Amino acid sequence: MSIGKSKFRTLDMAYIAIGAAIITVCSWISIPMSVPFTFQTFAVFLLLSLLGGERGTMAILVYVMIGAIGVPVFSGFGGGMGVLLGATGGYIVGFLLMGFLYSVITRRFGTKLSVEITALSLGLLVCYAFGTTWFMYVYTRNTGTVGLISVLSWCVFPFIIPDLAKLALALFVARRVRPVIK
Repeated sequence: MSIGKSKFRTLDMAYIAIGAAIITVCSWISIPMSVPFTFQTFAVFLLLSLLGGERGTMAILVYVMIGAIGVPVFSGFGGGMGVLLGATGGYIVGFLLMGFLYSVITRRFGTKLSVEITALSLGLLVCYAFGTTWFMYVYTRNTGTVGLISVLSWCVFPFIIPDLAKLALALFVARRVRPVIK
């Protein structure tokens, strides 16, 4: 019995490590903007759906921790606490909140497609809210007062449709790959 548990834990760690690597690679695919347009969100959606809430959230946590210690895993090959404490760091931390919410919702309601769409969409809203609040705080502290509509027009509105497309693509891919990795 303990051998089976040991193998499962090792497999979990391997999936988590691969997941953190996938987020890293997807963050490097970037179009610079006030908040860079990357494929991180696609990777987060994919890993949560593919690995489940707990392992997916752990992959996100590993990614954030590796970046926090200075490894250049963030957009634009950035790394360090300066990125996380900078204007866009709230969106990176928001990925963890997305994972936590996804985990809670799918644990309670299962992983039917409608539940996953709802969990990931709500998680994205939480990520937007946390990231936007953090952006406003940092921007105001460093530059001066800025209005909510301005920040939303820089940091959220341009990303809604692409993020929903990434969500749909991630669910499509995850539903095809999930049977293979179980």
